[in-house]
Amino acid sequence: MGKLGTRTNKTREVEQRLKRLAAGRTAEKVGVPTSVPVRVAHDLLLAGHRYLDVRTIEEFSAGHAVGAVNVPYMLKVVDGMAKNPNFLEEVSKHFGKDTEIIVGCKSGKRSLMAATDLSAAGYTGITDIAGGFTAWTANGLPTE
Repeated sequence: MGKLGTRTNKTREVEQRLKRLAAGRTAEKVGVPTSVPVRVAHDLLLAGHRYLDVRTIEEFSAGHAVGAVNVPYMLKVVDGMAKNPNFLEEVSKHFGKDTEIIVGCKSGKRSLMAATDLSAAGYTGITDIAGGFTAWTANGLPTE
């Protein structure tokens, strides 16, 4: 039974590895972007990446990262918020599909959705900012 038990354990181990690999490849196919802490995002910005702020115009006007471009992912509507139907078109006016872009919002939720949509639309240099502008300011990073 020792050999059979060992074989079963090895089979389980291989199955677990395959599941992890499949999960990673699925994420790549879907284009789920990488999320990085704000300090890493700031380093990327200093290295030449561009900052896409997907908050509302009002949020952006109250303060934003230095040099950020604002294209709202969500728009205010009568009963709350709705996805900006022109988001991808508006982004294409500012960035090429091969531009290295860091995407931020207030807390990281909208930016991850926007980054995922951008990746799915063929943008290849997308990085999401975990924690958003709230974490950006909490870390004392430059704003205007």
